[in-house]
Amino acid sequence: MRFVLYYLIVMGSSYVISTYGPHQRAQKTGDILLGGLFPIHFGVASKDQDLAARPESTQCVRFNFRGFRWVQAMIFAIDEINNSSDLLPNITLGYRIFDTCNTVSKALEATLSFVAQNKIDSLNLDEFCNCTDHIPATIAVVGAAGSAVSTAVANLLGLFYIPQISYASSSRLLSNKNQYKSFMRTIPTDEYQATAMADIIEYFEWNWVIAVASDDDYGRPGIEKFEKEMEERDICIHLNELISQYFEDHEIQALADRIENSTAKVIVVFASGPDVEPLIKEMVRRNITHRTWLASEAWASSSLIAKPEYLDVVAGTIGVALKAGHIPGFRGFLQQVKPKRDSHNEFVREFWEETFNCYLEDSPRQHESENGSTSFRPLCTGEEDITNVETPYLDFTHLRISYNVYVAVYSIAQALQDILICTHGQGLFANHSCADLKKMEAWQVLKQLRHLNYTNSMGEKMHFDENADLAANYTIINWHRSAEDGSVLFQEVGYYNMHIKRGAKLFIDKTQILWNGYSSEVPFSNCSEDCEPGTRKGIIDSMPTCCFECTECSDGEYSNHKDAGVCIKCPYNSWSNGNHTFCLLKEIEFLSWTEPFGIALAICAVLGVFMTAFVMGVFVRFRNTPIVKATNRELSYVLLFSLICCFSSSLVFIGEPQDWTCRLRQPAFGISFVLCISCILVKTNRVLLVFEAKIPTSLHRKWWGLNLQFLLVFLCTFVQVMICVVWLYNAPSFQLQESRH
Repeated sequence: MRFVLYYLIVMGSSYVISTYGPHQRAQKTGDILLGGLFPIHFGVASKDQDLAARPESTQCVRFNFRGFRWVQAMIFAIDEINNSSDLLPNITLGYRIFDTCNTVSKALEATLSFVAQNKIDSLNLDEFCNCTDHIPATIAVVGAAGSAVSTAVANLLGLFYIPQISYASSSRLLSNKNQYKSFMRTIPTDEYQATAMADIIEYFEWNWVIAVASDDDYGRPGIEKFEKEMEERDICIHLNELISQYFEDHEIQALADRIENSTAKVIVVFASGPDVEPLIKEMVRRNITHRTWLASEAWASSSLIAKPEYLDVVAGTIGVALKAGHIPGFRGFLQQVKPKRDSHNEFVREFWEETFNCYLEDSPRQHESENGSTSFRPLCTGEEDITNVETPYLDFTHLRISYNVYVAVYSIAQALQDILICTHGQGLFANHSCADLKKMEAWQVLKQLRHLNYTNSMGEKMHFDENADLAANYTIINWHRSAEDGSVLFQEVGYYNMHIKRGAKLFIDKTQILWNGYSSEVPFSNCSEDCEPGTRKGIIDSMPTCCFECTECSDGEYSNHKDAGVCIKCPYNSWSNGNHTFCLLKEIEFLSWTEPFGIALAICAVLGVFMTAFVMGVFVRFRNTPIVKATNRELSYVLLFSLICCFSSSLVFIGEPQDWTCRLRQPAFGISFVLCISCILVKTNRVLLVFEAKIPTSLHRKWWGLNLQFLLVFLCTFVQVMICVVWLYNAPSFQLQESRH
């Protein structure tokens, strides 16, 4: 019963494929069959379906010359392997290649045909039916291109453990092996690409950009990683937008309005060529120029965008492209394509008609143009010279995706070779057994691919990491306008190596870059103008951190570079200049013995000392006279002594400061001055008591006593002495500190 149910499911799937499946394919029989999914067209025609009638398969439109070249790369690699005596001898590889039309639905139609045929083969239905036209199972699939398409395909192929090697799907979500069990790729993940794009923005010192991403599994995860990288670098995203080739005109116009009104001049686009094209067309229509585009790998070298009519808008684009590879003999293979010779490849007929704008005999497109309207095309023979026509198909100067396809095919062939030469006891399967190439199943090829480690003919080591990704590097390209015919030239201006330390990952030769197609000056894309030296960035309320105002540094502070976050304090022996851009050593100013004011002060101090000493001598000489006794003789001696100390302490302030003079100045003057004031205070208090006491008593005499007077003078002076001691202990003055005044 279970077998019958399986049979019905498979037969039903086969019926669906035969009814609605891809109408074009490239197919060649062989001992082992490889599947291929390629975007031979950019999209499908949008037309209303009559629900009352039987639904028809959607029609693919806009021929993709680069996609056809990728198909040719797969066929070339298979032919090369079949003609090799070293790789898979006596075994022929065949292929079944379908057009995904860059859409999920078409890709799933083709994938169902792979799965259905595999189940038919695994059920060995030849025992129950006479199947004369038997197609062997597809043991691996090369494709698809877009991440969104590969995600859908990977979900289906993963159920049956059919290995899938993508050549252009870089979404980091596909690295999740728990969900996408059989997915592998020969293109680096967007985890690295987003970091590379953020490093480029940081390198050119931009901090105010626009981010645009395709609304699919490629754009959303990529721009999410890009946002995190920007946050780490304190770079702001002014606008964060989604885009799709299926957006309505008013949605594209609204997006163009926001970009046109934005002050950011750098636009980071994480999308494929078909998704970007509607926006570019609208920008061209409005003639919105002087914007710098930073392109992700998906459209960095897209022939759909790199057109002469778009160059006024996209010239100067900086693209993060895959590192180009070299395929010996591929150029001649591309030039040898002929409709009659390549009858097994149904895509060749449409390629020929689109290239020469003609129709071949018995062609269904002889009276139809690309949009479905009737138009006349001349008849062509199929023997025209392809080398005389300018077409993206023959643009093999930088083989990136084509090289990834080539590597994917050779990786599968090498895995089959490892199975072929496997020695029993050294295999990857149960009890270290080996798989039988004649009865091999897809899951066995998948396991062998996971352990693949070889060196290709170009000397490059090929090894899939734990996420089934193949390590690779990026090339930084700049879109130039050709002086000869005005076409787009992809000028290599640097590289991004993800295998070395962060500081040296990115290299860019600025001299090779032409901004907006003609300028060598790096565009400005910052929220605020740069703060000049001598100022610092000040916060603006309710604005992102990238937007600021320039505030002048305070006195004693400086900044010596642009966009300083804080001003730096000058050293203690320096002071900021007038522009606050650097610090100057302070001039040491002091009262010299030789200048007039110093001489006058010294003379006054010396005269004061001599005059006070003379008065003190007179008091001592006439100490027993009534007038001297009446002035409180002992207290007068102390007062005169304090005056001598006050006059003498002023001399310490003259001359160049030294450590001992710095420590002596304030305490000497302070103590002598307090001693003097204390004596005057006691004298004044004694006179006050005399005049207030009409009849002196013993209490008055006690307060008028000499001992108490000296005690009061001592206490006041002692307090000042203790203050000076504490001051000198905790914060003693020294020469340089004092010289600031």
